[in-house]
Amino acid sequence: MPKTITPLAVSLRERKKLKTRESIQREAMRLIQKQGYEKTTIEQIAAAVEISPSTFFNYFPNKEDVVLYDAYDPIIGKLLLERPADEPPSVAIRHVLEEMAGIFERDRDVILARARLWIEEPSLRARLWEELERGQTFMSALIAQRSGRAPDDFEIRVTVMVIVMAAMEAMREWVRHDGKGSFVTTVGHALDLVDAQARLDSLFSPLAGDVAAAGTAPAGGAPRPTGT
Repeated sequence: MPKTITPLAVSLRERKKLKTRESIQREAMRLIQKQGYEKTTIEQIAAAVEISPSTFFNYFPNKEDVVLYDAYDPIIGKLLLERPADEPPSVAIRHVLEEMAGIFERDRDVILARARLWIEEPSLRARLWEELERGQTFMSALIAQRSGRAPDDFEIRVTVMVIVMAAMEAMREWVRHDGKGSFVTTVGHALDLVDAQARLDSLFSPLAGDVAAAGTAPAGGAPRPTGT
């Protein structure tokens, strides 16, 4: 797992917790790739990390969450928020993807193994929508922070869900080709197909912000319904 994640925490205690969490996932994936998902037990994972099963549950509620845990979110969030405030969001996200490319390439085998499990294991597939919503919430908060809008802004939620679903299909396509080629390039192609650049940048236009705040359409357009 990425060794660059741990320093992002703000305290020694949090860094240690992240390091243990990453170790649990790394050892779990090693065991799962060796003997299969169903045959891998929490007790085996805990033993591999040299912790007790009770300590395991301090980090993950179950085996499914070990596989689903996304250690890259803290990096993506940090990189995106560090981009210049006046940079178009589409440009910022492209830069973040480019910066993540090296990490994704280094961790290709683990990412591919986790992605296959998401797609093939019924218990993990059943959690897919929950994970998509989690991704939407995470990305919406980042976009909202950069745009000055509320995280639950309707246009942000719709735009982000389009992007999340495009990235999901990019992952499926990448797995379908056995992880050949660049994962980031595949995601970039998927974002182009849904015109993510224009969708994102429209959220940051002054006119769009005024319209979202007022709950009305620009002059000459139909009024926009407001929430109640």
